[in-house]
Amino acid sequence: MDLRLNSRCESRPVNHMSTISAKAADVQHDWYVVDAKDLVLGRLATRVATVLRGKHKVIFTPHVDTGDFVVVINAADVMLTGNKLNAKQYHDYTGYFGGLNSKSAREVLATNPERVIRDAVKGMLPKNKLGRQIIKKLKIYPGAEHPHAAQKPQSFPDYV
Repeated sequence: MDLRLNSRCESRPVNHMSTISAKAADVQHDWYVVDAKDLVLGRLATRVATVLRGKHKVIFTPHVDTGDFVVVINAADVMLTGNKLNAKQYHDYTGYFGGLNSKSAREVLATNPERVIRDAVKGMLPKNKLGRQIIKKLKIYPGAEHPHAAQKPQSFPDYV
């Protein structure tokens, strides 16, 4: 706090605080890899959404993509608690009358395990252009192999 006195009121000091707003050119996007084996879906999705959005960084700015890339491996081995494997439904709508197709989480995990994680994370991101840009930084693979070794992904941060 600056101890110079305000000219209008001699008794109150002037407070010169500034908020840092990140620019898109200032942001460095890192790569992280997380193993989803035996992790609970919701808890995994919240941590991934936080890193994708960039809320774990000091320079977080709500209207700028300050987040990092996240590679999720072993997506087929993610856990759902309770009776969600049978009770949770995933819906696809064709746009035609009677065109609603529903599958349980067990069926979707068997055929398309990437969708389960992507839908959970996508629901935690902003519903606007920024959210659609952020979700593109999420890479999901059902097995332990991924083609992003050239980016040298780090292990997932524990402080998130």
